[in-house]
Amino acid sequence: MGTDMMLSHTFEHGVLIIDVHRDPGAARHMTLATEIRDLVRAHSPVPAVIVLDEGATSRASVCAVLSAHRMCNRLGVLMSVATHSAPARRLLEAGADTGGTRLVVHARTDVAVAVAFTAAA
Repeated sequence: MGTDMMLSHTFEHGVLIIDVHRDPGAARHMTLATEIRDLVRAHSPVPAVIVLDEGATSRASVCAVLSAHRMCNRLGVLMSVATHSAPARRLLEAGADTGGTRLVVHARTDVAVAVAFTAAA
C-alpha cells in the first residue's frame, strides 16, 4: 500500500493494476510518481494499468502518471491508464511522451486490463 493510502495495487490476468485513490496535491505529486515507478520496476516486465479513481484526477495526479509513463518507456514496460474523467483523459493524451510506446488512455478499467493482457500475450 502506498503512503497514506494514496495508492494500492493488485494483479488481474497477469497485469499489474495500480489504483490511485486520491489527489497527491502539487507538493506530493513526485511522491506518487516514485511509488508508481517503484511498483512498475519491481514487477517489470509485467504490463501496468494505472487507474485514477474519482478523487485522483487532478493535474498533479496526471503529472505523476506521465512521469511514470516516461520511466516505463525506458524499461520497455507497457503502461496504460483508465479513468472516468474526460478532462483527465484529455490531459493525459496531450501530455504523453511520444518518443516511446504510446500511452493508451481508457475510460474503463476492464477494457484497459483486457487490452494490456492481449498486448502482452
